[in-house]
Amino acid sequence: MMFLKKNLQMPTRETALPGRDAAIPTAATHFVNGRPLKGPFPEGLQVAEFAMGCFWGVERKFWQVPGVWVTAVGYVAGITPNPTYQEVCTGGTGHTEAVLVVFDPKVVTYQDLLKVFWEGHDPTQGMRQGNDIGTQYRSGIYYRDEAQKAEAEASLAAYQQALSTAGMGKISTEILPAGPFYYAEDYHQQYLAKNPDGYCGVGGTGVTCPIGVGVKA
Repeated sequence: MMFLKKNLQMPTRETALPGRDAAIPTAATHFVNGRPLKGPFPEGLQVAEFAMGCFWGVERKFWQVPGVWVTAVGYVAGITPNPTYQEVCTGGTGHTEAVLVVFDPKVVTYQDLLKVFWEGHDPTQGMRQGNDIGTQYRSGIYYRDEAQKAEAEASLAAYQQALSTAGMGKISTEILPAGPFYYAEDYHQQYLAKNPDGYCGVGGTGVTCPIGVGVKA
């Protein structure tokens, strides 16, 4: 979405933008299915968080997966509280663009979502994704519990082997515990449903992620 030269260094707590106490306004419901973006979610559903480049295209990949109940875009893994899109774009908040995925594990597993994640972008590019350059486009998996952490780490090892076999480089994806998820502004939510011809800079490597890479809890 942004093509200007970016600072590729993460800010520190001393240099990060100050942010604000209140959450920025966003949509209440999903533009495609009408479900609440912030819940409450039906009992038995689980939540996953992924960052894999421009969140417009990433969100569409996940809302199209059968068993995904609702999705939302936002900012994670940064320092600045309640950042705006403009602030995130400066690189001064430390956040990456991410998608919150609420899913029914009886229909689609976390392992299935990890396969969508790995095959849906190039996780070897560091602080960029294609023409999108900056810390906000880094790849990440943000786990909600130890079971998700174990599956994410196992899937990374399996996909790294597949990429190495294909002659590709080292995965730069960060795997971290999920912290605050700051919902992005209204116009970013389900952007490609509202703007079908809108920009989507996300593309995969063409290397298949091996099936059965998960670790059972």
